[in-house]
Amino acid sequence: MKTPLHIFLITSICILLLEGIAHAGLPYGYPDTDRSRLRINDGWKFHLGDPDAKYFRADLDDSGWETVNAPHTLKLTSLSLDNLRDEKTQLIFHRDVGWYRRDIEVEPDSSKRVFLEFEGAHQVTDVWVNGKHVGQHAVGGYTPFHFDISEFVNYGTVNQVTLRLDNRRRDDVPPDPGPFDYVKFGGLYRDVYLVHKNSLHIQFNWERLEAGITVTTPSVDVLNKNATTNIKTGVVNSGSNARTISAVSRVIDKDGFVVLKLVSEATVPAGGEYTFNQIGGIEENLELWGIDHPYLYRVNCMLVENGKEIDAAETRIGVRTFELDPEEGFKLNGKVIELIGMNRHQHYGFIGDAMPDSLHYKDMLQFKELGFNVMRTAHYPQDNAIMDACDELGILAYEEAPTWIAIGNDAWMDNLEKGSRIMVRNHRNHPSLVIWGAGINHRGYVPRLHYAIKQEDPNRLTASQNSRWTGWQTSGVTDIYGNMNYGPVVWDRQEQLLAMEAWHGAEEVAKYKRDQMMPGIISWTAHGYYTFHENWDWEPGQSRIRFGVLTEFRHPKEKVFWYPSEMTDAPMVHIESDWSADAEGIEVYSNCEEVEVLVNGESRGVFQPSDDPIYMGLDHPPILIKSVPFEAGKLTVNGLIDGEVFATQTIHTPGEAVAVKLIFDTAGRDWKADGADIVVGHAYIVDANGTTIESFEGEVEFSVSGDATIIGDASIGANPFPTRIGMAPVLVKAGSEPEKVVVTARVKGLKSGKAELASVSFNPDMIVSLAQPIYDMRSLKVDMGAADQLVQFDWIPWNGEDNAAATMEIPWAEGATVSVGPASENGIIRWLGEMNVLGKFAFVYGEGVLGVDENGLVMEFHGLPKGNYAVKTYHHAPRSNTDEMDPNQEKLKDQNIVQMPYAKKVQVSVQGREKVLSVTEGKDMQYATVATTVTGFTSDGKNPVKVVFKNPDGQEGIWLNGFELSERP
Repeated sequence: MKTPLHIFLITSICILLLEGIAHAGLPYGYPDTDRSRLRINDGWKFHLGDPDAKYFRADLDDSGWETVNAPHTLKLTSLSLDNLRDEKTQLIFHRDVGWYRRDIEVEPDSSKRVFLEFEGAHQVTDVWVNGKHVGQHAVGGYTPFHFDISEFVNYGTVNQVTLRLDNRRRDDVPPDPGPFDYVKFGGLYRDVYLVHKNSLHIQFNWERLEAGITVTTPSVDVLNKNATTNIKTGVVNSGSNARTISAVSRVIDKDGFVVLKLVSEATVPAGGEYTFNQIGGIEENLELWGIDHPYLYRVNCMLVENGKEIDAAETRIGVRTFELDPEEGFKLNGKVIELIGMNRHQHYGFIGDAMPDSLHYKDMLQFKELGFNVMRTAHYPQDNAIMDACDELGILAYEEAPTWIAIGNDAWMDNLEKGSRIMVRNHRNHPSLVIWGAGINHRGYVPRLHYAIKQEDPNRLTASQNSRWTGWQTSGVTDIYGNMNYGPVVWDRQEQLLAMEAWHGAEEVAKYKRDQMMPGIISWTAHGYYTFHENWDWEPGQSRIRFGVLTEFRHPKEKVFWYPSEMTDAPMVHIESDWSADAEGIEVYSNCEEVEVLVNGESRGVFQPSDDPIYMGLDHPPILIKSVPFEAGKLTVNGLIDGEVFATQTIHTPGEAVAVKLIFDTAGRDWKADGADIVVGHAYIVDANGTTIESFEGEVEFSVSGDATIIGDASIGANPFPTRIGMAPVLVKAGSEPEKVVVTARVKGLKSGKAELASVSFNPDMIVSLAQPIYDMRSLKVDMGAADQLVQFDWIPWNGEDNAAATMEIPWAEGATVSVGPASENGIIRWLGEMNVLGKFAFVYGEGVLGVDENGLVMEFHGLPKGNYAVKTYHHAPRSNTDEMDPNQEKLKDQNIVQMPYAKKVQVSVQGREKVLSVTEGKDMQYATVATTVTGFTSDGKNPVKVVFKNPDGQEGIWLNGFELSERP
């Protein structure tokens, strides 16, 4: 249960309780404003080609066009990139234009502004509404953008939208004109939204330097767990009159409770922009964001005009510190961590860049499972879903603008800078993001990008992107010397080297873990990716997929399971080798102390990790076993810690293929019935023991029953799919109706494999579907004592007189009061003044009241509005730490209340519930926790509520130093 202290509204400007919500579907406390945001990925009519056609005409008959849903690629592709003999400037592949048409329904309120919002589209986008050209976006295909279509729509009716996505080569749009070692696919490949806003509204983050919501934490105290929080909210008034509004910003914990609330007022001129700049702090119970504890707060910024909520937007933040220490390396929240991870392209087999959010999330979930703690976006800004996943899972991110090696003309450089600024503005609130790439890949630092990024975000690090074959140490003006560390480099070791690209595996990682001057290795690369790189002999029909510790369908490849043995804590064992006659020993990865090998149930010995010097620096080197002879059957490896088995794995000698085993990766995700979500499966050719027969050669044919489709067919080698190392992948796309579907994998002569999948419903209303509760509850913090007490900041003093009735009003509830006194007429109550106890909030528990009554001390609430409440009470017996420097010495000579006997335990009773706590005592509570208890109760709005504090063992006095009362949901 959250304490009232945790949800105290720190700002004293005003207290605003959210009224009931009228918008159906919104949770309690979430603001119902003029804003709507509808995802419009579905139902687009699509035509490929004819760039000069007039397909934007409102009266065009597009009924014969294909109906598609975003994310969408111009066309599915084979693993051989359609057998094209293209090159690294990508002269042919996807160098086409895609036309997309869709009807949208605009709300009837013509005072609202209407926008089309794009998370990204390849690569130059033109928009027409009702046949009229709205504008063109030509900065690039990897960053978000929007169009204000308010002047082009007919309100209260259906409007026709046409997009022309031009993926042809342009000298001025990075990463064109090339070359680049990846493929720039085409299409409407990221999410699209129809947005309505009040004419005075919070801007999109990328509109200007301080547009939208920007949250920073200028100071974070990792030791005392508090943080200063600065919230900037950029708004625009599109109307013809100046308007006075309030900005209400709330920081909300994971349970929905407001931990900080800031309120400001300003007048925004007609046609003008304004940035609210609000600052406060999370002073108690701060949760830090880290790779092992990725705690996220929500920041909700709301605009209020004349008591009406007119707009609101929300972002998430994580509170953390990071630095690149010149001696110790990268520090997160004051602790050194070695950055070990992978580069990541957004390519996927068959669909190219057109990945739904679920597959982006799955990529990062797989990173986490493998133990990677950092991801670099190679070589362009990536989907919002990737950064959300890094935030949620605790993976650090390094993001860069879209380039590879070449530097273009002046217009190209202008767009590269614009793209870098948009990248920063779009992702600046993500706690996972700690490094911006301020360079051009291979070429090193680019001062213009570094300074632009620092202007946008002075708080994060920038890194160069140097390679030894285009220049030696070129760290330049950036904060980090980032090197493509594939071989010998000229490095003076005067500054640290971060390998933003490098080879992978245990031997490579060891080099970095044993050298403090190399704080991290981001290896090349996580997944196989498409490329027209010409550095190997390629023949038509061969795959153009390159590199990857995982396949283009995210299946693990050789030696990747060493990483979790080194980077994760849960005891694990992985047998890397096959158990067959041609096996050259046994290779095992484990984070246990040692392993025992058993063949057909008989022990063959206990083995330790390799002591080869090439692994020096690793915590868990591979275990390489040469002395166990092959014997057909079962091989078991047990991971031992202090001689006990903590992990185990068994494999078998492969036999004859008998069946297909179909497995879908559905862990940690939903499969949404939105017409575009994809779930990935693999069909394994197995023997009677379930062992994959890697030598099997054949084709797997897939089929599905129900509202779903198999992506791709024989024309691109997708279905049937020829087995590779005994398996074949399949992508299944959801339909629009949530239901169970059955996927079947067939191989001639083998038992078929079947798998059942269930899709879930999807709500395209992003505000309703994503909104979470906000519990903005009123609170009262009271410091009790005599008139000379010292009062804690943000607390209300309650000064009473000995043996007199004591009552105070509750300021936020008209007519409500709280009283305190002995339970009977025979009791006494004494009020203690300043005592100078040490400790946080010592002004609260350094004085208070002492009630002596055999029936206890009573706190009684009268007139509380109907609802649920919690009261936190403090119970400490003060003892002064006064010395000769304290002006209070003379007063303390007469203070005998502290000498009175008091109860060492207190029983707290309210509405039939009881708790017992031990009272704390003393003058030094600097590093101790004072006695408190939190008690919940309900008010019916009529009858008083009594909280009784009693000594369960006698009638000694009861100490009560202060209390916090708060509403509860």
